[in-house]
Amino acid sequence: MYSDLVPVANQRVEDGVSEYSALTEEEIQLLPSDEDVRHYAEHGWYLSKKLLSDAETEALTAASERFYAGHRGRELPVQPDRIADWTPADGPVQRNNDYIHYREEVTSRILRKPLIGAVAARLAQTPEIRTFQATLIYKPAVPDEDSNIVSWHFDKYFWPTCSSDNMLTAFIPFHDCTEETGTITMVPGSHRWSRRHGADRPVGEPTDVAREYLLNGDADRNGATAQRIPVHIPRGHMTFHHCLLYHGSGANRSPNPRRAISLHLQDASNTYQDYRASNGRQQPYKHDTLVRRTAEGRPDYADPDFCPTLWPVTG
Repeated sequence: MYSDLVPVANQRVEDGVSEYSALTEEEIQLLPSDEDVRHYAEHGWYLSKKLLSDAETEALTAASERFYAGHRGRELPVQPDRIADWTPADGPVQRNNDYIHYREEVTSRILRKPLIGAVAARLAQTPEIRTFQATLIYKPAVPDEDSNIVSWHFDKYFWPTCSSDNMLTAFIPFHDCTEETGTITMVPGSHRWSRRHGADRPVGEPTDVAREYLLNGDADRNGATAQRIPVHIPRGHMTFHHCLLYHGSGANRSPNPRRAISLHLQDASNTYQDYRASNGRQQPYKHDTLVRRTAEGRPDYADPDFCPTLWPVTG
């Protein structure tokens, strides 16, 4: 799959137009190299170069504060089941607010920066990248708060209605993100493991907040070692990880909140697929009450309002 990679320095040109014509020369230099793409394929994650300016991360921080204070550029037409949507009434727990790319206009504009989509497309080796969902995250500076622990998981587990196993997530902190702040921690190579799903998954002890039993159990079943790599992400940089990669994060032990967005991305091949639990009950995703319908009456995961195309740039 990766033997025919086109080096960024020798980008394809068709009819006199480069495939990266929407990017500046400086931005092209920020794309993953051939070796970066191979590393992503093998390890399942990638730390980018500086893709956002300081002005852009400052704008994201200011926009998040306006959002927490009640500003909405537009409201969701309906409230989906199982949506994460922190309000002040929830108190000083970790804040998660879904659909920030739809509800807050400044955030939406920055997340549509062509460079982000181009990086994702190159890593996933897909001609198209669309938004799947975006969640605003605020991890308070409360080390003992259990909600600050993001347990070991892989994103595709929560997206059973997605047909693709090539989706990925950009984790975008608004500041330097370190182990002290509870940065994202990757388990390299775990996207290649076989694993148990749904009702076949074991149940662990309630005190195991990080769900170590899930990670260690899947590692043992695959004869693998669960290596844990906390990623230091400098301001303006971001990580990208494969939808089947185990990852999580720990407590925020710094004096300041950890602010970030998880931008979930879908490749060109992804469409809705019917999914039923082991008991035969249909298992929808929160999108399914929001997005438009296809001609066949199925949820359309290419709905431009909720799942806009980020790459290539059109219009």
